[in-house]
Amino acid sequence: MAKSTFWADFKAFAMKGNVIDMAVGVVIGGAFGKIVSSLVNDLIMPLVGALLGNVDFTTLSVTLRQAVLDGEAVVKPAVVLNYGNFIQTLVDFLIIAFSIFLVVKAIAKAQAVARKKDKEAAPAEPAAPAPKPDDVVLLEEIRDLLKEKK
Repeated sequence: MAKSTFWADFKAFAMKGNVIDMAVGVVIGGAFGKIVSSLVNDLIMPLVGALLGNVDFTTLSVTLRQAVLDGEAVVKPAVVLNYGNFIQTLVDFLIIAFSIFLVVKAIAKAQAVARKKDKEAAPAEPAAPAPKPDDVVLLEEIRDLLKEKK
């Protein structure tokens, strides 16, 4: 058995089709995530904020503890729940999840159509012959035995 090096194993792994497909998906997914984030942050949330009375979701927060200051120096930072950012991130997620759902559904439908097309194009396999009745099998065996005696 030939010795393989770590790098040879890694190269074989990295060059497999599934790994490359996954890497392309991650890159495209990252770019798609940025597009959706911009859509949510720059278009959707400002419209929702305007409909709700000029609310800026990025500034929505609850301060649990005020910052402790010593002059201008911060001794203890404030504890703040930025739920507005959470709402924006949640909208991002819902849009991305819905988009992926639509893509997966479209791919599944395309695969189903392709399978159906392949099934229709493929010649039908001949049906297996029906098994012979027992009496016919017995008669054939008798015939074969009689042929051997001659």
